[in-house]
Amino acid sequence: MRERTCTAQTALHGGLLERAVGFALTAVQAVTPQMLTRPTPCEHWDLHMLLLHVRDSLEALHEGMSRGHVETVPSQRAPVDDPVSALRVQAVRVLKASAARGTVAIGDRRLAGGLMVVTGALEVAVHGWDISQAAGEGRPIPPGLADELLKIGPLVVPEVRGPLFAGPVDPGPRAGPGDRLVAFLGRRPPAGPGGGPVTP
Repeated sequence: MRERTCTAQTALHGGLLERAVGFALTAVQAVTPQMLTRPTPCEHWDLHMLLLHVRDSLEALHEGMSRGHVETVPSQRAPVDDPVSALRVQAVRVLKASAARGTVAIGDRRLAGGLMVVTGALEVAVHGWDISQAAGEGRPIPPGLADELLKIGPLVVPEVRGPLFAGPVDPGPRAGPGDRLVAFLGRRPPAGPGGGPVTP
């Protein structure tokens, strides 16, 4: 636990979350309304659904960072006509929030604030990749960001792999850090074996 907490704090000081959110914001720049029905690397999710999921994840992250707790019962939401704008609004709120301190209550569980932020960075980065794939850009996660997330991933992913990430796949022998990261989180890189959709 001490190693995980120290690693999380190191990542926070390195602006890991900000860089992950920045990557996701870059990915959505290519999205047009005509693309919203496209399939994504997340099985059963089209691009519209994925954008709303990322918006919701960012909202929960902001709630945990600013209030110290995350509601586990989703609130009623009005339909969203522009999911890209909705995602951007939540991304800006996260970027303006202070880093979570102490522990964060998520339902009946408690999680160190730094670990919550690191897990959020992993999810936002990989969904930025999902969005870029669906939009036809195929933008890789930046190597420096991917390298840092690869170091942290094994410390935090085992606890959240089921609900957040699919099982790891083989990225191929020549995969760079971006492809190795998405493969670790259950995505099949474009050049990887047996390409196909995965769970969100």
